[in-house]
Amino acid sequence: MNIEDLKVYELSMDVGEKVWNIVNEWKHFEKDTIGKQLVRAADSVAANLSEGFGRYHFKEKKNFSYYSRGSLYETKTWIVKAKNKRPNK
Repeated sequence: MNIEDLKVYELSMDVGEKVWNIVNEWKHFEKDTIGKQLVRAADSVAANLSEGFGRYHFKEKKNFSYYSRGSLYETKTWIVKAKNKRPNK
């Protein structure tokens, strides 16, 4: 099995790309504040999944799954903040 075979990995990669494309259209100040944080958090979901997938021990794999979940929640928070600060865009 490869990491690319996991649906959750595929979805997390898609989210990261979509977030990047949206933030890339923002003005400089928005990109530099919320945008960078949002992109990093969204990209961390897939990055942590793949790092955990590459680990040998189950406990390490599990920990990186938790990190990935944390990055997902962080991504959701940044999306809400972006929506609240950019309500008409």
